[in-house]
Amino acid sequence: MAARALMLQGTGSDVGKSLLVAGLARAYCNRGLSVRPFKPQNMSNNAAVTVDGGEIGRAQALQARAARVAASVHMNPILLKPQSEVGSQVVVHGHVRATVKAADFQAMKASLMPAVLESFERMQREADLVLVEGAGSASEVNLRKNDIANMGFARAAGVPVVLVGDIDRGGVIASLIGTQAVLDADDAAMIRGFIVNKFRGDPTLFADGLVRIASATGWISLGLVPFFPAASRLPAEDALALAQPTQRGANARAVIAVPILPHIANFDDLDPLAAEPAVDLLRVKPGSALPGNADLVILPGSKATMSDLAVLRAAGFDIDIAAHMRRGGAILGLCGGYQMLGRTIADPAGVEGPPGTTKALGILDVDTVISADKRLAPVTGKSSDGISFAGYEMHMGVTEGPDRARPFAQLSDGTAEGAVSPNGRAIGTYIHGLFADDRQRSAWLMNLGAGEAQIAYEALVDDTLDALAAHLDTYLDLDAILNLAR
Repeated sequence: MAARALMLQGTGSDVGKSLLVAGLARAYCNRGLSVRPFKPQNMSNNAAVTVDGGEIGRAQALQARAARVAASVHMNPILLKPQSEVGSQVVVHGHVRATVKAADFQAMKASLMPAVLESFERMQREADLVLVEGAGSASEVNLRKNDIANMGFARAAGVPVVLVGDIDRGGVIASLIGTQAVLDADDAAMIRGFIVNKFRGDPTLFADGLVRIASATGWISLGLVPFFPAASRLPAEDALALAQPTQRGANARAVIAVPILPHIANFDDLDPLAAEPAVDLLRVKPGSALPGNADLVILPGSKATMSDLAVLRAAGFDIDIAAHMRRGGAILGLCGGYQMLGRTIADPAGVEGPPGTTKALGILDVDTVISADKRLAPVTGKSSDGISFAGYEMHMGVTEGPDRARPFAQLSDGTAEGAVSPNGRAIGTYIHGLFADDRQRSAWLMNLGAGEAQIAYEALVDDTLDALAAHLDTYLDLDAILNLAR
């Protein structure tokens, strides 16, 4: 018997759809229901490796965790990974199918609907309830033709919709009522209720607002959700999260600086460090200098390594990094950042853009050749100091050179991984998720003079999901939401 399903769409991007689905998944799971998250089409360079050997958006991996199930490629059958302002990798069922420009993808969408519906039906067979997340804005009627992400999917699969508006950005009454106004009548008929999210202040002041929206649209008001500050503890999928101001720790004993480049990927690698009270994690954008008092500089992953390396140089970060190294600082390159630390990066097949070779930072004596073959795998092992870890690899390219003789880690299958400079102050690795492992994070903090890790990161994430579920249980009508699902 197929599960009931309900779709959350938004009046715009970043209205909190991902967080609401995660919280609802945990809340209904706590009620004893078997829940599966689903997002037909996602766009993100923050991805997760699944147990079935593919990749999906980080938000769906978090939602799977909220539902207490393993992440599957069928929870996010279509994933777009931007490589430029106009082009993206198209990942279907966890594996790269093509790299296309935005206009070409619009023509490609119709051919992807069967893959979307196949995955959705699989999720329905596994659960009591499927919570579906839309993408971007439901009112993007200019993209409605061949849509697979919002109303196109809802209509094809017969899934009712709840529309989410963000009151924090203002104009929520107009955005909710206006969405109904611009939609095709049959699309608008799919919407059964609405949620107003991210409220701050006295909720009684918006009671008339809820009545006005319900009266104008005919939709059920499902609740007014106050802002949930603890959301910052959860892995973010959207790079918009990086725009938030850096919070400096009052008792920080280690300063870690991270250049933020346009195609940053898997930036949730940084979240466990940001959660540590003893760490000042400074995200530095072009236009500012890397701080001179940094103990560690981290170059994170990138979806367009050569392009981001050019931005790094144009911003003068290469000069800051050279000065940091002269002062005796340490540097860690993760995935694309590892490639940047080497002597050269070659892209003979034009995987990231025009074929060619570029000079890298020259801090590690290694060279990288980018290829279309992508390694996606969970990994375990021990770093060179004997500290165990669990993480994952997600990269395109092979890195070799003399500094590989000093690997960062030995994987459980015997593979030597990563590279370390002769003085030990420069490290490169393809392993993501290192700092989510309390053992590794503690070792790094000890080496930086910040003492042992003070949080249990995985427990912190689970506790936050439980708190989010309780928050939604308080402010939303969960029974009414469940009754809308069909």
